Amino acid sequence: MSSQQDVIYGLMNELEDALEKGLPLLGNFAIVKKDTVSDILDRLYSQLPDEVKEARSLLRRKDELQYEAQQKAEKIISDAQSEANRLLSESDLLRAVQREAEKIKEQVINDCEEIKRKALEEADVLRQQAQEEANRIKDGASVYAEQVLANLEQNLGQMQEIVKNGQVHLERRRMEADEQINGTYVNQRQEFVQDFRMQ
Repeated sequence: MSSQQDVIYGLMNELEDALEKGLPLLGNFAIVKKDTVSDILDRLYSQLPDEVKEARSLLRRKDELQYEAQQKAEKIISDAQSEANRLLSESDLLRAVQREAEKIKEQVINDCEEIKRKALEEADVLRQQAQEEANRIKDGASVYAEQVLANLEQNLGQMQEIVKNGQVHLERRRMEADEQINGTYVNQRQEFVQDFRMQ
């Protein structure tokens, strides 16, 4: 098991402890300190593989990329319109500019759609990779928990055996002590009888 996984499992245990120490409410709800959970989650995210971090970053930036592409398209269209307005006095040139502006507009729209499509495809791939990694981490955590419980069960069995052996040993010593006390009493009684007869 790698040290990175150890850290992740440790943080997961801290998160579980925070949930268990939270103020219980009705049902499965509990009040937990937001700062505590946020701190654990931040440290947990910092330990995730770079691919997962990139996926989260790309998902967050998806809207930004779309907005940037839209801004770029609007700027290009605005620039083309401004240029066309400047050439209003020349009708032939104006029509040519308008046609070119329409071409540019269509090209920009197509480019924006292509950028959006690629961004969504990449985001889906990264999201799937992140989900697979999360599943692997979850499976690893389950295996680790099973191992811990198996070891605990084995230790409890050994402790029960030790307690049982101790009880047997104490019972044996008690019986031996009783036998010694009874034997001493019988011997003392016989000596007393002999002493009485001698008198």
